[in-house]
Amino acid sequence: MNAALVLWSWWVRTSAKWPVLQTLAPFVPVVALWWGVAAWGPFPPAFFPSPMDVVRAFGALVYKGILPEYLGDSVARLAAGAAVGIALGIPLGLLIGLSRRAYTALWPILLFFQAIGDIAWLPILIIWFGFGMTTMTIIIVYTVLFPVVLNTVLGVRSVRIELYRAAQSLGATPSRVLTEVVIPGALPNIITGLRNGLGYGWRALIAAEMIVGTSGIGFMMFDARRAGSVVEIVLGMIVLGILWYIVDAWVLAPIERATGRRWGLVTQ
Repeated sequence: MNAALVLWSWWVRTSAKWPVLQTLAPFVPVVALWWGVAAWGPFPPAFFPSPMDVVRAFGALVYKGILPEYLGDSVARLAAGAAVGIALGIPLGLLIGLSRRAYTALWPILLFFQAIGDIAWLPILIIWFGFGMTTMTIIIVYTVLFPVVLNTVLGVRSVRIELYRAAQSLGATPSRVLTEVVIPGALPNIITGLRNGLGYGWRALIAAEMIVGTSGIGFMMFDARRAGSVVEIVLGMIVLGILWYIVDAWVLAPIERATGRRWGLVTQ
């Protein structure tokens, strides 16, 4: 019992000093189980590679330059598509949230197209634009757009009417009401929409790369299927998970929390 308490206190102190350990700790039993099943050998290594096989494949693909190039292509596509989706989504969300007429006219259309999955557009986009960057960019824009618009509308409509009236009673112009009341009040929801939209966009990109891509992580995984290289498929899945966890946990989530605290929606 005392040994367990000592071990626990050591872990608390160590993890507080090195927060990354709190992130890695839950994966230790997963990797151990994976390693044990691979070593036990119920499946051939070609169908169930061990963690060391994946590490060796990672080193080989990095040495050849394949993995960095494909990863760079995927990130660049996500950045381009997400930038367009955000640039369209936030103004559209503000318009729908502020205007009753725009809400009445556009909200049913948004709900209709939101129900059509992004991958459902791939066949017709391939006919229109072929296999290439344009098709994948449109898929990412489409995927990112709806979470951003819907969360922006929710944020605008959640701003209390008293804040509008207070600003107007102080002589604020409509533009100042927008920049000093509406956008700050809706910002926590907008950030949440950005976080969700980028997450959905990342998954849509990988699916699009598998079908129409000629490079990228999704293409690498799908191309490995033809060679029967399960180890490269597993490596691609791990790279996707690690990269998105870094972006979400180290960039997007802190921005979301900081925004909520700044505008009084989250207490510290």
